[in-house]
Amino acid sequence: MIPFNKPSITGNELNYISQAIANGHLSGNGEFTKKCQHFFESKIGCYKALLTHSCTAALEMAAILANIQPGDEVIMPSYTFVSTANAFVLRGGIPVFVDIRPDTLNIDESKIEAAITPQTKAIIVVHYAGVSCEMDSIMDIAQRYQQIVIEDAAQGIASSYKNKPLGSMGDLATMSFHETKNVICGEGGALLINNPLLCDRAEIIWEKGTNRSQFFRGMVDKYTWVDIGSSYLPSEINAAFLWAQLEAAELITQKRKNIWQQYHQAFAELEFNGKLHRPFIPNECEHNAHIYYLLLPDLETRNFVIDYLKNFSIQAVFHYVPLHLSPAGKKYGRACKELPITDNVSDRLLRLPLWVDMTQEEIALVIKVVTDAVKV
Repeated sequence: MIPFNKPSITGNELNYISQAIANGHLSGNGEFTKKCQHFFESKIGCYKALLTHSCTAALEMAAILANIQPGDEVIMPSYTFVSTANAFVLRGGIPVFVDIRPDTLNIDESKIEAAITPQTKAIIVVHYAGVSCEMDSIMDIAQRYQQIVIEDAAQGIASSYKNKPLGSMGDLATMSFHETKNVICGEGGALLINNPLLCDRAEIIWEKGTNRSQFFRGMVDKYTWVDIGSSYLPSEINAAFLWAQLEAAELITQKRKNIWQQYHQAFAELEFNGKLHRPFIPNECEHNAHIYYLLLPDLETRNFVIDYLKNFSIQAVFHYVPLHLSPAGKKYGRACKELPITDNVSDRLLRLPLWVDMTQEEIALVIKVVTDAVKV
């Protein structure tokens, strides 16, 4: 069987986990947590990075830092994972869904301004498939309307926009290290803080609402409960696993790009003949090969291709059910006008297997079977 995803191991994970155990500190914010956080601060250039036990947790922290109150509106795409909206709904926020672009499948920056109301508190952008949103336009809108910008960069590690790393442009950004991502630790995430005014409070929220970190730095003589927060730290075991992955992040990205490019070249003729559409990468964007997807003509064709691939034990999957069409999306949020691109894309998108250790034989088989299925 060729699965959609297979978690990859670099070789140092168990060694670092053993070191974490030998260090005698497993509960979080130890040596490996600090190594990982420094990696993001140096590579991405954020003021502070805080590891979390998931990207969902990082988004929840971002909602608290954005001071989302009941009735506040947050603009976001509907074509995203539920956590993007859930984190803000938990604070009483109202997701306002806007349509996506037909090329990158990212939030359509030209539709954001029309969605802004006096209740708008934040703009949440999602870098789909590790390809950046049009951040210059989005940041300009946010500045003019005094909106906080949060980058959901769950899929965006090692990607960039005009040579700026994803996660470095919004006031806040979140990342994911779930086993389906490029760099993994099973479950894990990070909150990246680019607005220095939010750094101190972020650390307090991260430490269950206490000033514990300030205490250990000698800034206060005792630590106590000073704000709302929760247990957002991952264990040192997770951080140790992640550190092994981060050390190999460039190699992982390059291997994924090699597979992505083989797919991209193989399906060029089918796109030319109008059988499908391949991913589009704007010139100003450097992607990380997180996803290779195809846009097929319609839902019927996509379902046929998925079933055809199953006959060869190849697992290909679709992606999000648009949030504005979901029961919770209708209950807690609202769509800003019609979302025709989102509705259309969600029926047509097919994700192909892509993981670091795919063999040339596996890649070739996926290409052949997809090509045969589309030509039927």
